[in-house]
Amino acid sequence: MIASVSGTVEALSPGSAVVDVGGVGVLVWCTPSTLARLRVGERARLATTLVVRETELTLYGFRDADERDVFEILQGAAGVGPRLAQAVLGVHTPDVIRRAVAEEDLATLTKVPGIGRKSAQRIVLDLRDRLGPPSSPVPPPRAAAPPPAAADPRLGAAGEQVRDALVGLGYSAKEALDAVVAARTALHGPGAAVTGDGDGDGVTGDGAAGGADPAGPVDPAALLRASLAVLRPR
Repeated sequence: MIASVSGTVEALSPGSAVVDVGGVGVLVWCTPSTLARLRVGERARLATTLVVRETELTLYGFRDADERDVFEILQGAAGVGPRLAQAVLGVHTPDVIRRAVAEEDLATLTKVPGIGRKSAQRIVLDLRDRLGPPSSPVPPPRAAAPPPAAADPRLGAAGEQVRDALVGLGYSAKEALDAVVAARTALHGPGAAVTGDGDGDGVTGDGAAGGADPAGPVDPAALLRASLAVLRPR
């Protein structure tokens, strides 16, 4: 296992970084928050984990060992692979994930593109005793939660999840909406209705909205990456 990489950042993309380690350019897939801390030409150190598949070796990078450990534990939940685990950490910090699982807070978990209510329930059930308590005290509940963003017919269920995730990363509601609409157009062409089951399992009926998509079901992770590519030049 490659536990960490340290070297000069050679290149950055919306989903990955290339780090020069002893003259070898190592491709590391990272969350948006991790990538935001990196600068081309500067040195960086990332905690990493190597995922081995039959046809590929993929290295995932994190800001610290805690993020890496949560990434590995998340994959112990049924239906959660490395891409979806990375998407969870792209939206929430490790402690927010721990709180959500401990308190069975499905609303927080379903803010992640690709996770619907059924997937969130599986994560809570499978990981309740494995993530451990948050490292900081759980804050008291807020007096009133902000109202959810209004549904937009241009987005569909997957697009709404991605929009909410972008807002959670600090973008304004308008920036997030414009980015998702632009990304949807780039991926599926103008006029294609974005739909999806919002659950990452390809099955509709888990609270998703929207009509049929002539281009096929939307991959929320791909839509998130495309939206971040739109926002990154800002």
